[in-house]
Order: sequence, then structure tokens, then C-alpha cells
Amino acid sequence: SQTTVSPDKVETAMDQIEKFLMTRLYKNVFCPEFTDDEKKDLAIQKRIRALHWVTLQMLCVPVNEVIPEVSDLVVKAITDIIEMDSKRIPRDKLTCITQCSKNIFNAIKITKDEPASADDFLPTLIYIVLKANPPRLQSNIQYITRFCNPSRLMTGEDGYYFTNLCCAIAFIEKLDAHSLNLSEEEFSRYMSGQASPKKQDSDSWQEDACPGVKQMHRNMDLLSQLSERQERIANGARQLEKDLIDWTDEVSRGVQDIVQKYPLHIQNPSQALAAIDSENIEDDRLPPPLQPQVYAG
Repeated sequence: SQTTVSPDKVETAMDQIEKFLMTRLYKNVFCPEFTDDEKKDLAIQKRIRALHWVTLQMLCVPVNEVIPEVSDLVVKAITDIIEMDSKRIPRDKLTCITQCSKNIFNAIKITKDEPASADDFLPTLIYIVLKANPPRLQSNIQYITRFCNPSRLMTGEDGYYFTNLCCAIAFIEKLDAHSLNLSEEEFSRYMSGQASPKKQDSDSWQEDACPGVKQMHRNMDLLSQLSERQERIANGARQLEKDLIDWTDEVSRGVQDIVQKYPLHIQNPSQALAAIDSENIEDDRLPPPLQPQVYAG
């Protein structure tokens, strides 16, 4: 008679096989040289670093980091997504994504005092990814896609959270001024570092606000002001250098114009100076010297 194996036992067996194989093959199959995984890692890392200025308000994230409990959950979510790179088994990497997502849902729930929706979750996940800038993000996504148990990616909460993470990465790659309700000029200035969005005034925080969060925003304000001041100084120095070059050119042109208008006819200046003390050959043309006369009174 044919023995029927329950789906749960099959799932457990698949997980054990995955753990056994991927632990031993990890170094050979994670970010292999024949793929462009590493190139994509560098590209998304650079992109996220350039978007460090994006704020909660720009993404419409319903999370209030002033609440200490919410701030702690945000830190945990960031830690979870970063720890994904330290895991070797695809299932464990997927678990990190799930834990990160659950912390996000809890942070939203505490902030809004009601269950979070999918419309709240995705913008917050994007914000967490921007703040975490996880190492080798694309390589981890590709590794999970290639070697994780397909049933985990197709069904259940693990698959749902993984799909949302892929959507968050795609959004970050294509993020533009329109996505953040900014003008093209503002977006370009923020991306180039010429300006920084104004942070919330530290004096407006509530008395029970987390001191660490308030200090962080104060420091960010100071850094933003310092950056703008350095930019102004650099622009002033460049303008001064340009003015000096223009002034030097103008003086040089003026001297050349004078020389051309009033040319010097003395070919040998040293001889001309010496001629002053030489004997005057035209003395014979001068009138005779006056002779003294005696006045007879």
C-alpha cells in the first residue's frame, strides 16, 4: 500500500534539506561571480545613500518616532533588515524580513492607535530600507529568490512581506520628485547636497518626547546648517578667485594698451641714463655766460 505523507512533514523535510545544503554551499552560490549581483548591490547602496535626506513627511509615513516605544520598534526593524545579510539559510533571511515587517506594523499601530493597513505599511518599509541601507541588499534578494522553498515565497506572510520588500526596492530605484511631491529644482538640490529639507524644530517637541530623538534632530539641524554655511563659503571663495583672475586680466590688457598707445623710443635705457652725465656737444649753441658788472653810483 502507498504511504501518504502529510504536507507539514514534506514542508519540514524541505526545510531541513535547504538548511543542510545551503549552509555548505553558501560561499559558492551567494553573489556568484558570473552574475551582476555585486554591481546591483553597489548601485542600490549608492542610490540609498543619495536619498538620506528623505523624511517621514515626504513618504507620508504614519509613524511618530517621538513616542519612545515607536522609536524602539523602528530601531528593531532597521536591525532586522540589516541582520538579514548575516544569515546563510534562505529561510532565515526571509525570517528577518518578516520580523522587520511585524515591528513596522506594531509601530504604525501604536502611532495610529488602530491596526495598520497595507497603504501604511509599504511607505514605512521604504523609509526603513532608506534608513538602514542594508548591506548586499540585491544579492540577498536574489539569493532568496533562487534557493528559498518556493512555497514560502508564493504563500503565507513570509511571501507577502518579501513581495513588499521587492516593491520597496523598485520604488527606491525609480523615486523622483513627483513621488515625493517636490519640484524638480528641490529634488535636484537635495540629491546634489546643495540643500537639505528643514527638520522639525526641536523647540516644538512635546515634553515627554524621547530625549535621544530630540538630540538626533538637533544634531541633524546643526549639520544641515554647517553644510549650507560651508557651501556658501566655497561659493564665495570660487567667486573671489574668479574676480581676481578677471582683475589681473583687465590690468594686463590696460598695460598693453598704454604701451601700444605710448611706445618707448629708447632702445637702450642704460645708455640714455648715462648720457645725462656725458659732455654736452651742443654747448656752442648756448649764449655766453653773463659777466659781472660794477655798479657806479
